[in-house]
Amino acid sequence: MKKGKYILIIFLIFLVLGIAAIVSLFVYELGRPPAVKTRSYLELKLFGPIQERAAPDIMMTMFLGTQPLSLHDIWMNIQKAKVDSRIKSIVLKIGYLQCDWAKVNEIREAILDFRKTGKKAYVYIEEAPEFDKEYYLATACDRIILHPLGWVGINGIGGYIPFFKRALDKLGIEAEIEHVEEYKTAYNMFTEEGFTPAHREMMESLYSDLYSHYVKGVAEARGKTEQEIRELIDHGSFQGVQAVEAGLVDNILYWDEFEGILKDKGRTLHKITHQQYVKIKPASLGLYKGKKIALIYGIGPIHTGEGAYQTMGGSTLARILRRVRKDKSIAAVIFRVDSPGGSAVGSDIIGREVYLTKKEKPIIVSMSDMAGSGGYWVAMAAHKIVAQPQTLTGSIGVISGKFNMARLYEKLGITSEKITYGKRADLYSTFRGLTSEEKALLKKEILWMYDQFLTKVADGRNMSKEEVDKIGKGRVWTGSQAREIGLVDELGGLSRAIELAKELAGIPSEEGVRLMVWPKKTSFWDVFMGRWFASTKTSLHPELEKILSVFHLLGKEKSLAIMPFWFTLE
Repeated sequence: MKKGKYILIIFLIFLVLGIAAIVSLFVYELGRPPAVKTRSYLELKLFGPIQERAAPDIMMTMFLGTQPLSLHDIWMNIQKAKVDSRIKSIVLKIGYLQCDWAKVNEIREAILDFRKTGKKAYVYIEEAPEFDKEYYLATACDRIILHPLGWVGINGIGGYIPFFKRALDKLGIEAEIEHVEEYKTAYNMFTEEGFTPAHREMMESLYSDLYSHYVKGVAEARGKTEQEIRELIDHGSFQGVQAVEAGLVDNILYWDEFEGILKDKGRTLHKITHQQYVKIKPASLGLYKGKKIALIYGIGPIHTGEGAYQTMGGSTLARILRRVRKDKSIAAVIFRVDSPGGSAVGSDIIGREVYLTKKEKPIIVSMSDMAGSGGYWVAMAAHKIVAQPQTLTGSIGVISGKFNMARLYEKLGITSEKITYGKRADLYSTFRGLTSEEKALLKKEILWMYDQFLTKVADGRNMSKEEVDKIGKGRVWTGSQAREIGLVDELGGLSRAIELAKELAGIPSEEGVRLMVWPKKTSFWDVFMGRWFASTKTSLHPELEKILSVFHLLGKEKSLAIMPFWFTLE
């Protein structure tokens, strides 16, 4: 009996060792850089969600078989391809992109910069019924190729903003929200049946500015007037030869025909995929050597405590900023922000560390799709703020309140008994509404918080509180509008932020720098076991997940500096 037990133990030990060896080999193969042939082209398949930074570990790749698209990786691959003599061209295969215009413009600028080397960039489109953001990106390339049966739909930008007040009334739910001030519309979807005058004014201003940048960029790229582009957009869709005749695409080709003409000095090019090229280290191409610059990513809703995957925890970001500030080998800091805001306290925790870092070394904020409300709070103390023209920012305002579900509970037959010690112990209870006295108290509290916001923006941007208040009141601005009113210093992306960081750190422009990226790593377990926001994720439509996140935020944080929802600008 004992002999059999020993044999079983030995068998299990060898089994575990064998599995470990196989996993180690698999991990080694996944992480090993590919061999890039002398004449190659980099293929970028761009479709689906593009996150600011998605860095799953090897376990993620093992279990899911793929790596999420990351703007950081896309941008970095284009930087590498620009100096890699083996890469002769870039080929984009574009589908429906689930991101906003600023990320698209970041990639577009990188492609245009790549072309300055004399290398070519092409885009291949199979079909694109709704393709405005994607077509805007495509126009950065030398040639646009369409499948013979494909069609291009450029319909303009816009969308519907739903309002749920009537639905909530039927359910017996009342949103009791106090906000500062009239443009702070984050919860209007729950409190109004349609646009307020301020809400409409703000939305029309944003859409108009985004549309203007879109039309201008396409017109310049395709050699047309802006009026001609507007007329093509009003026409809507173009199939095959129609798209060529309209000047929207350059060629109609099957993929094999396109590959046949994709040559360098008469010789066929070899393909290397985006996922393969990610494994090529920048240093192997002579990039990012020299003095260190920290690149810190702040992504997602802001809250107090530790951050999880795609969220910005105040404690986590504060710790990273302190570490970078104390590291004498780091010459400057770039804080990359992609956030709609969230907790006022969480935002201030991070903003304080940005302020302290500014005293020690240059710190530049680079804004992605959005950096508004709390996302602006964390940025306002930096030496310089850089945003894309399409970035959504500002939204200097505060909001607070709760959902009163008393009538819903009554309909469901849910009863309750009250036991409280303290006059306002049940202030945020969903079992009762706010009294007029409590509403006044709540308003007073958020007006105080708004005053703090104004003061900090005024200090950070060298403006008076009165000046900030005029452009505040919760109003969202595009990056180009924000530059005009003093909330943003320059327009551009990561590349411009690096240039500014070098300039402020006294590093010669021709010298390279070494980017030190934080957070260092996002693991498989961080993605699936996130302690805060992951608990709110569902398999619902992404827009419905936004609604659920509203309930979650309001239940967790009582004073919010958060942007309006439903900014899916197509």
